[in-house]
Amino acid sequence: MYENNFPNKRYKHTLAFLQKHIDTSETILDLGVENPFSEIMKSNGYSITNTAGEDLDVDFESIVKSNADVVTAFEIFEHLIAPFNVLKEIKADKLVASIPMRLWFAPAYRSKTDPWDRHYHEFEDWQFDWLLEKAGWTIKDSSKWTNPSKKIGLRPILRYFTNRYYIVYAEREH
Repeated sequence: MYENNFPNKRYKHTLAFLQKHIDTSETILDLGVENPFSEIMKSNGYSITNTAGEDLDVDFESIVKSNADVVTAFEIFEHLIAPFNVLKEIKADKLVASIPMRLWFAPAYRSKTDPWDRHYHEFEDWQFDWLLEKAGWTIKDSSKWTNPSKKIGLRPILRYFTNRYYIVYAEREH
């Protein structure tokens, strides 16, 4: 999946944020197919179920049927045309979600070979906050971090100072 580019810094920050807000006794529905971070969550004591790769823009069945205490969505919402609809369908009272932030100096990500690996949205933090609030979520905590690369050039230098990832913990009253 990552081919010599394993996102260690992102995973470290994401796990620390998850551990800060979610107890291992709480069940998790993780949006997206099983991935290396799913395994990291399991190895840290979390009980998780992943969605099966269905198109979450139009198929909410696994979300509606879930009895999980928490929904996690790590770098998922930028791939959806209508993330608002998924956020409204979540039955859990807790959400931990992260997104890659929009970078002013780089175009939106688009894989030329994988149609599922494209960003329809690249949010600024305030846009993601607004989306969550409109969908009925209250943000309780958030964090941002950079994602420097070992490449040479202006963009790699800017990545040392410009936040790339944004994560939130939100709750909803039903």
